Amino acid sequence: MRSRVLACLAAAVSAAALLTSPAAATPQHHRGCAAPPPQDPGTSALQTIESGGLQRTYQLHLPADYRTKRDWPLIVVYHGRGNTGVGTEEFSGLSSLPAVVAYPNGVIGTGDGDRQAWQGAPYSAPGVDDVAFTNDLLDELERTLCVDDRRVYATGKSNGAGFVGILGCVLADRIAAIAPVAGAFYPNGIDCRPSRPMPVIDFHGTADATIPYTGDADRGLPAIKDWVSAWADRNRCLVELPDVTIKPDVTIAWQLGCRRGADVVHVAVTGGGHTWPGADSYSGGGYTTQTIEASEVLWQFVRRYSL
Repeated sequence: MRSRVLACLAAAVSAAALLTSPAAATPQHHRGCAAPPPQDPGTSALQTIESGGLQRTYQLHLPADYRTKRDWPLIVVYHGRGNTGVGTEEFSGLSSLPAVVAYPNGVIGTGDGDRQAWQGAPYSAPGVDDVAFTNDLLDELERTLCVDDRRVYATGKSNGAGFVGILGCVLADRIAAIAPVAGAFYPNGIDCRPSRPMPVIDFHGTADATIPYTGDADRGLPAIKDWVSAWADRNRCLVELPDVTIKPDVTIAWQLGCRRGADVVHVAVTGGGHTWPGADSYSGGGYTTQTIEASEVLWQFVRRYSL
């Protein structure tokens, strides 16, 4: 079933290519390629960086065949409220991709319990600038690793996915594409005017009890389809392909003909909960589809793009 979904996605990509021309990724030798890696290839390890007067941490994964003779794409992954980079690495499957993957950790926010969170939510830590932290993190990774600064992608879950939505608005000069999963898109006061069209692939369960698919007016949460449509409007997409339903529980909606080939895709999991599609361990409440793996699907989408 997963292969059918990926085949469907590939077919849609091929159809999109007839009308759009995403930038090709041409490897170049970047400054971090001269530095010895901070850990062995094929490992994950906790790293530390100072940002905004705080000691911040991130879980860093290097692919097993990491070498400094080629530039690697970089995926930055933001955990959900109360989770960690390590926890997200465990269930997401992202470390299996042919990329360097960084899983930053948020700062303890407000509300019940000592739960790490990200900027843009009502429970995020006051005064913490996670956009500045992201810039500092990218600077550090590009300085110390052989990564291609034109092929940086951002994904995350729940509160982390909501923050990825913010990054799509304000860091389009550094992030090539975004892929939120079960996103908590709270009002944040940001006037979303990205410096370039931002390719988006979004995943959400229709039975998500934490961040409802149809929105939650009391918390200012939009309906997910409305959030996706707003990105299609920003990107001035001209063509909406017919929805493709993958039995039994996945529907893909694709909007293309967008400026600079910045397509917008929505993957709806029918009956899906507040979960990461394809996770083989706990990722949130409710039903977790095994029809697709979000890591595989989002990679097939974002890897088409570079700055």
